[in-house]
Amino acid sequence: MSRNQIILLFLLSIIFGLGAVFFAKQWMDRQARPQTKVEVVEREPVIVASVEIAAGTVLNEQHFTIKQLEKAWRAENQFTDTSTLVGMVATDNIYPDEIVIAEHINAPGQGATLATLIPEDKRAVTIRVNDVIGVAGFLLPGNRVDILSTVNSYTYTVLKDIKVLAVDQTARTKENKPIIVRAVTLEVAPKEAEKLLTANSKGAIQLALRNPNAVEPKVVNSYVAPRVTIIKGTSSSSVRVNE
Repeated sequence: MSRNQIILLFLLSIIFGLGAVFFAKQWMDRQARPQTKVEVVEREPVIVASVEIAAGTVLNEQHFTIKQLEKAWRAENQFTDTSTLVGMVATDNIYPDEIVIAEHINAPGQGATLATLIPEDKRAVTIRVNDVIGVAGFLLPGNRVDILSTVNSYTYTVLKDIKVLAVDQTARTKENKPIIVRAVTLEVAPKEAEKLLTANSKGAIQLALRNPNAVEPKVVNSYVAPRVTIIKGTSSSSVRVNE
């Protein structure tokens, strides 16, 4: 082998060696480099309240705005088109940025605004009042009251913790001022409505305003086992009877 061939082979070995080192370094760099995974989040428009909406409000475009929500969080009772809500009635208070769902609204044509606020198992009953019965005008929609009846100078409680739906023809108000009213509409169960109207026909009705945080104490029926007296001659003893 000639001297030139030896030199050529030597140079080629150096080139191939450097190439192997270069590619090995590239491979090692790729293995050490952190892999970044990009997560694609699908979003879709959803309707939320732009302002506070009081129960009983007839809805319009100004009450809503549209925000993007992750598609995976979507529920069947949400809305994506504001035009479907215009003219409907809010049955609950809806707060700013709260998602509007079907359970919070009623379609128009289902009765007056007040009717949409009444739960399915309740009834609205109106009784005539004066400034005294109406708690000197301090009675407002949303308050809770006890109902008392006086018959032949004897007063007893007819119903407790009853919600006031409306005073006169006002079902909602942001005012906190005394209002002299002539009629009060109460939310009662069917059986409670019977008791209320019966008491109203028998004597004078009085409303007692409750503290909204008052909790009605539970009545616990305690069982006391009966006792019998055993007489033996001139002595007697009392024995409790166990079941």
